[in-house]
Amino acid sequence: MKKLFLVLTLVLLSVAFLSADVYIKQQTKTGAFMGQPAKDMIQEQWFGNNRITTITQDTQFIINVAEKKFYMINHNTKTYVESTLPLDMAKLMPEQMAGMMKSMMEGMTVSVQANGQSKKVGNWNTKGYDVNMTMMGMQMKMIFWASTDVPFDWKKLANLSGELYKAQMRLSEKFVEEFKKVEGYPVASDMEMMGIKVSMVTVVIAEKTPPANLYTPPAGYSKKDKFAMEDMKQ
Repeated sequence: MKKLFLVLTLVLLSVAFLSADVYIKQQTKTGAFMGQPAKDMIQEQWFGNNRITTITQDTQFIINVAEKKFYMINHNTKTYVESTLPLDMAKLMPEQMAGMMKSMMEGMTVSVQANGQSKKVGNWNTKGYDVNMTMMGMQMKMIFWASTDVPFDWKKLANLSGELYKAQMRLSEKFVEEFKKVEGYPVASDMEMMGIKVSMVTVVIAEKTPPANLYTPPAGYSKKDKFAMEDMKQ
């Protein structure tokens, strides 16, 4: 459950409307927690016109704004869950987790502040931002390293993605305005929540032609109404 929420958070914080498909490859390191060993993961993102997909080894998320569709795909079980936007994650969770998810969404608060730091991340010059979120009394602390050197319109991201945040996670206007304080695209981040440490760094940003049917569930996969407990472990 914790890991799924962390992945969803990273996905939603990256959403933008872009005029052409952009490919982004990121390396994510998750520290050991609850008896689970530390893990390195490659995450790929494709941004197209009103659509986005985020792909890991086990899982794929697809958001198609034009069709108002959300998909979460489990490649291990060859199944997927489909929902319409605005997204209500609580309705897609197993019953024993639905209440917890709803409380997380309704109780979220955030503050964003430039910390005055700067550093080079790959080819990008970045500035640092401290992000503090609370959910159900629990704190998530993040540092974003954002760059304005990226090959797409990051201002369009800042102006337009706020509406999608509100639609998907039912966030308040105040919540969205806080994230607009970040100038540029977060090419790296460090996050800690409930003892779990996650670091992300971008290694590739390029304009590419996407594979066919990238933004739809793979042929032959079975549709189901809700996430199962096995999906929470991905």
